[in-house]
Amino acid sequence: MKYYPEGTNAALFRKFESKEELKEAMKNSQIAEGKVLLCDKDKNLHIDLGFCRGIIPYKEGAFGIQEGTLRDIALISKVNKKVCFRIIGFHRLENGERIAVLSRRSVQIECLRNYIEKLKAGDIISAAVTHIENFGAFIDIGCGINSLIPIDMLSVSRISSPSQRLSEGQIIKTVLRKREEGKLTFSLKELLGTWEENAAMFCSGETVGGIVRSVEPYGVFIELAPNLAGLAEYSPSLREGQNVSVYIKSILPEKMKIKLAVVEAFDEYGAKPELKYFVSKSHISSWNYSPPNADKIIQTVF
Repeated sequence: MKYYPEGTNAALFRKFESKEELKEAMKNSQIAEGKVLLCDKDKNLHIDLGFCRGIIPYKEGAFGIQEGTLRDIALISKVNKKVCFRIIGFHRLENGERIAVLSRRSVQIECLRNYIEKLKAGDIISAAVTHIENFGAFIDIGCGINSLIPIDMLSVSRISSPSQRLSEGQIIKTVLRKREEGKLTFSLKELLGTWEENAAMFCSGETVGGIVRSVEPYGVFIELAPNLAGLAEYSPSLREGQNVSVYIKSILPEKMKIKLAVVEAFDEYGAKPELKYFVSKSHISSWNYSPPNADKIIQTVF
């Protein structure tokens, strides 16, 4: 069975039409998804199932709640979002309403055992960006289980915030960088091309668009692609994040340098560049960013 980040597989979103359909789904231990309507004062999640209401009890809300490793915000933040679950029973409330009792925790435990615990460093998977912090982007790697891409692993071109590279809700490819006890760390930059692959998209003499990423006393770093930046002369008028057009003076593979000249700077600031993936395999054992004869070696070994 394949396990998806929550909200990314439309086939899992269910609206049940009868009690019999609910019972059949429980009998077959089917995994489904529904939209969270409410997180009540006891931190139970209320789900619209169509035929009736479903409730995910607090301790069934996520793996880690019972274990004390997950805070309540992990449940509160799910309101108005889709979550996975399976039906584990039925219950009649004091007002006579009959509800389905759901478990998200059991789906996550299954996902951990059958999928996530089997991932190896170098495996490439699809994930959904759930939220962004200054230090990195959190991603759903399956059934609402979160992991992290640190900011320095989002691209070779340096950025001051992950929001300059990714957006919440975005579906991306990512590679497992390392596995530690109780912690998985993912990376993106190894999938966005080597220096040569990115430089091949440009030629000396061209004038192209770029984004100012860093203004230093010795020059201005301008991003041409997420994994490629060039250097222009220092200008006190340029600001980080600014859109510019630049003339490509020279491309030097052995030094991994691109010399630029700023033609024009614009008042608007750069939008997130579209991610271009250069890896189509499901696993990589190593990645060499540097050209073969480069003075500096940049590589990742998984």
